[in-house]
Amino acid sequence: MRIAILTFDGFNEIDSLASLHILNRMRPHGWGAEIIGPTHTVTSMNGVVLHTQNPLESAQDADVVLFGSGIGGREASKDPELCARIVLDPDVQLVGAQCSGTLLMSRLGLLKGLPACTDLVTKPWVIEAGVEVLDQPFVAYGSRATAGGCMSSTYLSGWVIASLAGRDQAAEVLRTVAPVGEPTFVDHALSIIAPFLSPAGVSLRDSR
Repeated sequence: MRIAILTFDGFNEIDSLASLHILNRMRPHGWGAEIIGPTHTVTSMNGVVLHTQNPLESAQDADVVLFGSGIGGREASKDPELCARIVLDPDVQLVGAQCSGTLLMSRLGLLKGLPACTDLVTKPWVIEAGVEVLDQPFVAYGSRATAGGCMSSTYLSGWVIASLAGRDQAAEVLRTVAPVGEPTFVDHALSIIAPFLSPAGVSLRDSR
């Protein structure tokens, strides 16, 4: 299972790296999450420099694609050359976005009129793009999902795991990152994503 986390200059470290870490806890099951971006390196909003592991074009070959967030998200969404490099198909990929990543997802026509989640700073721009913004941390429609707020990385990552490997597997992974002494952490995270999970799960790899 190959997972691409789209990351741009000005990225929010929590969004990209929390998802990267949580999803790579599935490595024993053959999963691999990686940072992909428009250039060989990307610099975070706090000056952290990351070497991207693959170019944007590689997202079309991933099973799962997550749009990270950050202060550069709005500018990225207005760059036609950059957007043209991102070719995705929600019919055969899971596609999710967090915060300003929702704006990019919208600009690429991936929301198709669906209401979405985003952070409070990005909200006016997402509304300006014609998307209804929900006052909640997470929403999913089949193979598409959006999340709002930095700490919603847990929900987005948990949704990916639950959708493709089952709720029990998601719970097992989330327990490994849960704060010590907070037994309700996993149950709460699952309660957020559970309403949006298909009883049969999602099988996209057979369609690729």
